[in-house]
Amino acid sequence: MKLVAGALFAGAAGAAGAAGAAFAAPTAVIPLWPEGVPDAKPGLGAERVDDGRVANVSEPTLTVYGPAVDRPNGTAVIVSPGGGYVRLSMQREGEQYAAWLGTLGITAFVLKYRMQEFGHPAPLRDVLRAVRLVRANAATYRIRADRIGVMGSSAGGHLAASAGTLFDHPLGRTGAELDKVSARPDFLMLLYPVITMDGPATHAGSRKALLGSNPTADTVRLMSVETQVTSATPPTLLIHTQEDGTVPVENSILFYQALTRAKVPAEMYLFEHGGHGMGMRAGLGTSSDWPRRAEEWLKARGLLDPAPAHGR
Repeated sequence: MKLVAGALFAGAAGAAGAAGAAFAAPTAVIPLWPEGVPDAKPGLGAERVDDGRVANVSEPTLTVYGPAVDRPNGTAVIVSPGGGYVRLSMQREGEQYAAWLGTLGITAFVLKYRMQEFGHPAPLRDVLRAVRLVRANAATYRIRADRIGVMGSSAGGHLAASAGTLFDHPLGRTGAELDKVSARPDFLMLLYPVITMDGPATHAGSRKALLGSNPTADTVRLMSVETQVTSATPPTLLIHTQEDGTVPVENSILFYQALTRAKVPAEMYLFEHGGHGMGMRAGLGTSSDWPRRAEEWLKARGLLDPAPAHGR
């Protein structure tokens, strides 16, 4: 597997704070599908990059950000940026989160996944392949194969929640050898996530980009991930705001209620201020402190405890 070397992750992430974080330098970029992207579309042309956002992705990757502390704690988080399944907010909801996670001793993997150009189930396949790839290479990255989470914002939150509910779905397999590795995340962190694809709380843009203009009722139900929660769904942290006028707070509430019915450990913070896509911006009242609440949650679950890496 080819690794593209970059600058070592060092002091940049050390400046990460509750109100904001510096952008970090990656240690490697890993192709998700070295054997060939499933259902490839070679005529799509080059990726488009604009002000930290990436669109027209046809070659999914994972960008690795090592911990900004001397000793990693063995926890890994795959970060799924948002952007309505149209573009990816790679800086504000990818690199910046990776910098913050690094200060906690966590190894981060920022996912660049396929979107509207491919539609469902390509994003699901990408995120599940990412979990399998990280888990299969746990020893290489000095992480524990049973401490791999997925974190996502907005549409990236929908993809993360999809990983936590559809990890064993046949659509997530391509016949590759890695399909034998478990794709179940060990925990989820969802920030102002798109959850439902049906009803008044739906984010219409994400639904159309992912499912097209006329999805079947079965597909709408499948990808309304609040309907897919079971007791096997991993422990989840939810963060949303009352002021979110793009993805209504009801999305997080629906997922929390489903988790509660399934007796899945869950914690939810609903803040008054902070519009959609707030990332780690300062000046939004108590909502700017969400990274502290997330750190407390990770600590309470033992995910920040030092632990030797091992494979599964």
